[in-house]
Amino acid sequence: MEDNVSLKFYQQLLLIDESLVAEDVAALKFLCTDFLPFKKLEGVKSAVDIFQLLMAEEYLNEKDTFLLAELLYRIRCHSLLKKLGYTKEKVQECLREKGKVSPYRQMLYELSENITDETLKDIIFLLKNSLPKRRIILSALELLILLEKQGLLTENNVQILEEICMNVSPNLLEIVNCYKRAKVSLPQQENTMPIEESSLSHTGGIKVFTFSEETSIKSVGFNINDNKAACLTQGFSEMNLELPGELSNAENKSKKMTSYKMDGPHRGLCLVINNVTFDKSLNERRGSSKDAEELKRVFAWLGLDVMIYTDLTSQEIKELMRTSQHFEGHKDSDCFICCILSHGESGAVYGKDEELVSIRTIMSHFTAKQCPQLAEKPKLFFIQACQGKEVQCAVSVQADARIPDSSSMQQIVSPSESIPEEADFLLGMATIDGYVSFRHVEEGAWYIQALCSKLQLLVPRGEDILSILTEVNEDVSRRVDRLGTKKQMPQPAYTLRKKLIFPIPTNPPPSQQYGGF
Repeated sequence: MEDNVSLKFYQQLLLIDESLVAEDVAALKFLCTDFLPFKKLEGVKSAVDIFQLLMAEEYLNEKDTFLLAELLYRIRCHSLLKKLGYTKEKVQECLREKGKVSPYRQMLYELSENITDETLKDIIFLLKNSLPKRRIILSALELLILLEKQGLLTENNVQILEEICMNVSPNLLEIVNCYKRAKVSLPQQENTMPIEESSLSHTGGIKVFTFSEETSIKSVGFNINDNKAACLTQGFSEMNLELPGELSNAENKSKKMTSYKMDGPHRGLCLVINNVTFDKSLNERRGSSKDAEELKRVFAWLGLDVMIYTDLTSQEIKELMRTSQHFEGHKDSDCFICCILSHGESGAVYGKDEELVSIRTIMSHFTAKQCPQLAEKPKLFFIQACQGKEVQCAVSVQADARIPDSSSMQQIVSPSESIPEEADFLLGMATIDGYVSFRHVEEGAWYIQALCSKLQLLVPRGEDILSILTEVNEDVSRRVDRLGTKKQMPQPAYTLRKKLIFPIPTNPPPSQQYGGF
């Protein structure tokens, strides 16, 4: 019987090994450096090699597979957790007591995940005098390991990362700074106040501590995001500590005076139209359901009531707009949001029946005249769809455009022309007019994933929506397909009269609740 258990256990490990690609194995190796020697890990060629090392050090056996589950969780191979009898939610529950990957290692891994190939080249150039001559560095993880081996980077000394990030990317610097604040500030508090550990972020990132009741301070926490680092602000405000970039009282008052009112009984309605399959020649939009779910999580986190509609015809899209136009809840709402994920042409999106619906027609249902309850309130539309007819060029990336057998060309309509002439509209387009937008068949669309990531990162910092969309532009513009030939540039257009700043949610972002994208 025991032999059967062992056999089943080894079979599970083999199945996991077969499901992991080279990048996953490299990530596992990196995360394991907290508890396995560098020298032993250097010889690793496959996930099985890692499993054997973990078993030799008694970190893994058929009765205790949590460390492996944690590692898979952290590299976002959530579908493999079921082979070990875990779910993403179960791992999250257990991380507080069983998590072994250190905050330092998590910070480095998150940093590597956000270093693009272009940024890596810049970093290597900056460090050319510190790195071994003729050493070819192929990945950010390899670079970080090399810096650790040379003693230039340690858990207590991340100065070299600060200097690098300051030169190449402020976004990367925030990941390091968040780790430093948790590493340095919290122990200083421990010297003067009793602290007990209360909770751990879903990534097992930086622990959240609760001060004892004899103090007037409730909590302070830091968490490392799925794609970027984010610091929870609730603890800072309760401690009267100043956040980087935090506004003074006078500035806050000025900020409120020039911002849309966002403190009503309800935040508002968010519609997500997710067209995946089509009736005729248009390709299935694989990966789009992931986008729809991420939009639902993020906008629900921001307080909106999210409704997802799948595979709507052109007439059904128009009917949904008419119905939503007369929604009684708009009266007590702060705003309205509509996200459309589909194939598209210039100034229009396709219904499931492959008939086009004008973006301007969609938005016109919510003007002050057509929808008085939303008058003077912000109305946001995010469109993930091509605005041209390019053909997909890589296996793992598809273009949200029709295969070029179309018999007629559509009239070109720019995003600014799609917006009603009235005020308080914002249209976020995944791409500029005439061009394709890209969608990873497993990970979702570049634009939507960047939008969700930046909302989670920047809303807690009090950034307005236009600043957030500028960051989205920067993120997407740096992405490139696997062949290194296809790029994308989003384009927002708007008639907003004030800043739109979402109130900071009390709960952590969805990427910290659900394990990231």
